[in-house]
Amino acid sequence: MNFLDLIWLIPLFPAVGFVINGLAGKRLSKTAVGVIACGAVLISFILSAGAVYQLLQLAPEQRSHTVKLYEWINAGPAHTAEGPLARFSVDWAFLLDPLSAIMILVVTGVGFLIHVYSTGYMYEEDGYYRFFAYLNLFMFSMLMLVLGNNYLMMFIGWEGVGLCSYLLIGYYFHKKSAGDAAKKAFIVNRVGDWGLSIGVMLIFVTFGSLDFKVVGEKIREGVMSGAFRVSDPIFIAIAVALFIGATGKSAQIPLYTWLPDAMEGPTPVSALIHAATMVTAGVYMVARSNFIYQMAPQAMTVVAVIGALTAFFAASIALVQNDIKRVLAYSTVSQLGYMFLALGVGAFAAGIFHLMTHAFFKALLFLGSGSVIHAVHHEQDMRKMGALKNKIPVTFWTMFVGTLAIAGTPGLAGFFSKDEILWKAFSSKQGHVLLWLLGACVAGMTAFYMFRLLFMTFYGQSRVDHHTEQHIHESPRPMTVPLIILAIGSVVAGYVGFPAWLGGTNAFEHFLEPVFEPLPILHGPELAYSPLAEAGMAAVSVAIALIGFSLAYFKYGKRSWEEQREIRQYGRAYPVLLNKWYVDELYDALFVNRAKGAGINLWKFDAQVVDGVVNGSALGTVKSAVGSDWWDRWIVDGLVRFIGGFIKTVSWPVRLIQTGYVQNYALVMVLGVLIFIGYVLWGTP
Repeated sequence: MNFLDLIWLIPLFPAVGFVINGLAGKRLSKTAVGVIACGAVLISFILSAGAVYQLLQLAPEQRSHTVKLYEWINAGPAHTAEGPLARFSVDWAFLLDPLSAIMILVVTGVGFLIHVYSTGYMYEEDGYYRFFAYLNLFMFSMLMLVLGNNYLMMFIGWEGVGLCSYLLIGYYFHKKSAGDAAKKAFIVNRVGDWGLSIGVMLIFVTFGSLDFKVVGEKIREGVMSGAFRVSDPIFIAIAVALFIGATGKSAQIPLYTWLPDAMEGPTPVSALIHAATMVTAGVYMVARSNFIYQMAPQAMTVVAVIGALTAFFAASIALVQNDIKRVLAYSTVSQLGYMFLALGVGAFAAGIFHLMTHAFFKALLFLGSGSVIHAVHHEQDMRKMGALKNKIPVTFWTMFVGTLAIAGTPGLAGFFSKDEILWKAFSSKQGHVLLWLLGACVAGMTAFYMFRLLFMTFYGQSRVDHHTEQHIHESPRPMTVPLIILAIGSVVAGYVGFPAWLGGTNAFEHFLEPVFEPLPILHGPELAYSPLAEAGMAAVSVAIALIGFSLAYFKYGKRSWEEQREIRQYGRAYPVLLNKWYVDELYDALFVNRAKGAGINLWKFDAQVVDGVVNGSALGTVKSAVGSDWWDRWIVDGLVRFIGGFIKTVSWPVRLIQTGYVQNYALVMVLGVLIFIGYVLWGTP
């Protein structure tokens, strides 16, 4: 079987699962719904694995396979940079290369485990079929995003995951907090999507195509011919516009605020969004557009700085959060900052490497937190946990492995990818010692807040409600088996990028080289590679992480957690960090409340405004005619009434014969036949 020619089926099967469960799931058993949803993703994973295996059989320079189904859009014309007119032509085509190969394996592999876990976690919930329909739609959208061979298909998937995030975060629609979080995610992402759409339009206007390979080739040819130069304003504009989209989808400063609130959705949704799908889309898009960013070093600096600042900022908030899922949510924002730090310093392969390893241990940690929440009857506050280690041992040991991995423990997946990013931040052409310093500090903070989570949840004295404590039990096998598999992945996944300073070849980086091939342009000098220097940098980062672990151990592991003691330790910084630096409050004051106020004022039309326009006795007449809600009554409602009345008027002749009575229709048919016969007999010459 030629799996390479069947890559278009990879997103199709989750789409089929969505349609079946969405239309017929209410009449199916929960077992059937789960089998359809999980089976669709499993088939996609098998097809992905087969296609990637066949891709590996090709020579490195040939590892790019496009499957064109049909010409999707053919319109135009538009101007290109070279001058001649070009039609706006977009194919419905799929691209499998090393970058999309890694993405589809992560999305379908981790996504399948989350689907299986969900069959146990969501079994008692209402709307079971609806949940799995949304989950399959999410998978379809993400696979379209990473497999499409052009920016417009990527944009379709991009908007699809945005829609699915709204549906899944707001799954518990009876909860106001869930509905608010869903709207927040949707609106904040629209801000980012504005930037992405501008970037996509600029790409077409500049290069006459939206095909990834065509745009890359045109840039390379332009550099060789001298038509394009490094730091040309158009490249900076495109790169910044695309990155605005990435800050929304991948939750970077200033558009990160939606992601921590996304935990209002069911825990499997949090795992899927934070680990395998939506938030990685921005990282993928910037990596896919590496040929544009290579031409805009100023934009790359912006990416690196925003990434480093986001990593530090989010980690500082995670230090004191008490909701177990909120700690992990800010951890995700911080780890995404690491990925953008890597992309910004030109270490594209290192950024994707961390994306891959992070998918394993972050999915593990979120699903593990869901197992904890399941055990303590939907309690998420770590202040009401403690001493759970021996009561839910599988959950504890798997989360322990995930904590070690994200903290950068040597030998586990997170160590290899995080070390690669820190080394590149220090040594690459776009790197800087301050970027490395921020990244190293974040490594220590990550170790601290993750072990704080572990100690508060599983160690010390039990703070669980007495009634709940009597019913604590380990999660069922559909939930624990995915935890075990993800724990294994959190250990072994990093070895595909075994670094040179340890005697490896970093096969992961070599696999991605055809996608991230450098353009023939001159940059600043790069630090000469030294295995000893990289080993020393790794030792420093491990030492910093060890300091973070030690602080967490002595503050939370050696003695049971006490809130007042923690408040005293942080002093005045405690309320600032606990309230997330008051950023949400600032956004509310600057944007949300201003928009609400403008809407209220427009709706009520303050009478004082009328007083300033109307004089004397006419004021009362105007007030009575206009009223305080004139906009809503005359403009909004008036427009609706006008459209309805217009359609009702022009449809009057049709309504005379569309009566709904069969005998009337039969009479019309007989009259029509008689008229036709009369025309044939007497109307023809």
